[in-house]
Amino acid sequence: MVTTYAGQFVTPGRFAGKVAVVTGSAQGIGQKVAERIGAEGGAVVLVDRADIVHEVAREIQEAAKRSGTGGSAVAVTADLETFTGAQQAVSAALDLHGMVDVLVNNVGGTIWARPYEEYDEEKIEREIRRSLFPTLWSCRAVLPAMIEQGSGTIVNVSSVATRGMHRVPYAAAKGGVNALTQSLAMEVAAHGIRVVATAPGGTEAPPRKVKRGPEAQSAAEKAWYQTIVDQTVESSLLKRYGTLDEQAAPIVFMASDEASYVTGSILPVAGGDLG
Repeated sequence: MVTTYAGQFVTPGRFAGKVAVVTGSAQGIGQKVAERIGAEGGAVVLVDRADIVHEVAREIQEAAKRSGTGGSAVAVTADLETFTGAQQAVSAALDLHGMVDVLVNNVGGTIWARPYEEYDEEKIEREIRRSLFPTLWSCRAVLPAMIEQGSGTIVNVSSVATRGMHRVPYAAAKGGVNALTQSLAMEVAAHGIRVVATAPGGTEAPPRKVKRGPEAQSAAEKAWYQTIVDQTVESSLLKRYGTLDEQAAPIVFMASDEASYVTGSILPVAGGDLG
């Protein structure tokens, strides 16, 4: 049975008895994924370095109580660009629930938009730290628990922007996420663990509550960013951006037992753009 909940399609009970850690869940796609899993009966541990993640968790918890779905939510603040932060997040989930069934790695995003020759050393390193290392660290942090329990699912949120304009360091980072997904899936399949990814395209979202980087100021910076927007729409067969719900739905499916025969796969969710 599929019902609607807060504007989303939800399958009641799909995550009943499951513990899911969702990173980058203070806003955007991560928040939508956490809301969906909570509405489907899962125990969600939201992780973000922004304190507003606690407010999101409270809202999910209150919605679960009102609807009687059986879901729950707590929040953990941690800097997932460090291994220590990833370990803290996973440890908090284990201390509370004793296991982690699902890890959704959603931290990342372009900080600057510019031709590659316009990136300096610091910007390149920050882009890689932002969009690759949180997934690397979080996968490493959760694996011992999943291996011990003999089960688990990791869903990495990549991007079709591995082929795109004016964000080469970000593209390289997301290419690393794709390689990690496929390589790790081979390593851990024997332990009953699936590793998959979705690759979102352009996605409409409310203004960010916490900015990734500075706003474009100069005419050149605005033009470089507009190139990304134009290329993203042109590359999509549907000629539009997607919605947050359209991105959350395949992530939640890939995290669920319904996708039990899918591993090592990267699913483009970009209106026909394959990246």
